[in-house]
Amino acid sequence: MNILPVRKKKRRNIIPGFGLSLGYTMLYVSILVLLPLSMVFINTTTMNWSQFIETITAERVVASYKLSFGTALAAGILNVIFGTIIAWVLVRYHFPGKRIVDGLVDLPFALPTAVAGIALTTLYAPQGWVGQFFDFKIAFTPLGIIIALTFIGLPFVVRTVQPVLQNFNGEVEEASASLGANRLQTFIKVILPELIPAILTGFSLAFARALGEYGSVVFIAGNMPMKTEITPLIIMTKLEQYDYAGATAIATVMLVVSFLLLFIINMIQWVTNRKFLHS
Repeated sequence: MNILPVRKKKRRNIIPGFGLSLGYTMLYVSILVLLPLSMVFINTTTMNWSQFIETITAERVVASYKLSFGTALAAGILNVIFGTIIAWVLVRYHFPGKRIVDGLVDLPFALPTAVAGIALTTLYAPQGWVGQFFDFKIAFTPLGIIIALTFIGLPFVVRTVQPVLQNFNGEVEEASASLGANRLQTFIKVILPELIPAILTGFSLAFARALGEYGSVVFIAGNMPMKTEITPLIIMTKLEQYDYAGATAIATVMLVVSFLLLFIINMIQWVTNRKFLHS
């Protein structure tokens, strides 16, 4: 008597399988990300090498590189410090109006950037509500640009650090305290290592957003060539002059440098994750 093997029924997934999902993903990424970015490089090829170098190394353009990357870095560092503090307060403490404060963190996401720029300029102008109390100028200086970039980048750090703090096991802190560690030692040796990956993620997101920001900066910067002129403004100026090749050449430099910086940040994050995972 032959016994036929019983075939197991193939389990059907509710969502599409890997092949179909991967296909949709690659199509989506290609249309919305890779294709637009490739056009930047394609438009740049209309220039010869000497024209390209001359465009991207012009004194005015180089000054805008320094301003854009410098202010974005400064804003990212400020957001790491104050964003982590805000996330800590929102998670660890209860106080009247906590929900309102938590909602206000997301305001830069919903507020049009031009409106944010006009509001910040009104506040920090020499005769503004805040600027009038300072003996030095805030608006129309690099300091004003840093304030604007800090404003638009803060939610990235808060919203990446906040879930990590919410899911942190309080018993680990109690164990640290029972072993004789004070609060500072517990934070540095126990809590901070868990927060570092999230902090690096928030910094990279805030830094990337700040590099390409235009609307909230163009009003408060003053747009003085060689002093307070950001790179996105130069790109917009060249587009208005129908110099598409020059605009894409500068955009290519920003894109490549931004990619390299984000790659370095992600590598640091990867090394940090491996270090704390095996420790």
